Amino acid sequence: MRVLAIDPGARRLGLALSDASGTLATPWQVVGSGGSIEEDADRLAAIVTELKAEDDGLQAIVVGLPLRLDGTPNEQTARARALAARLGTVTGLHIVLQDERLTSREAEQRLALRMTDWRKRKERLDAAAAAVILQDYLDTRGR
Repeated sequence: MRVLAIDPGARRLGLALSDASGTLATPWQVVGSGGSIEEDADRLAAIVTELKAEDDGLQAIVVGLPLRLDGTPNEQTARARALAARLGTVTGLHIVLQDERLTSREAEQRLALRMTDWRKRKERLDAAAAAVILQDYLDTRGR
């Protein structure tokens, strides 16, 4: 069971994929945000269509849900919920919202261990954050 995770941002969308067993998350790619939810959902739907056509397919999409540290919604929460709803409509896949608090910070720390150049880390940060979101989902789903 492969799962795609999305770290939604205003400028970039970080993507991560699980392995076929649904155990391990890997940063995959970063795509630019088109600005509107419809544009982003359509761009992601094209990617999802390609993934669904592969042998091990795609079973679900996990969308990072941005929240404040106290758990209340922030400025990006409604956008992430709207993107998730639109993706569910256009892809027909099961959509899960996953708390993404502190995932960018965790991803930055992990990348800093392997990459000293902050410019290179910045290029990969959104995909790495999506991988943290996905791994959190996979770990809690397995319990």
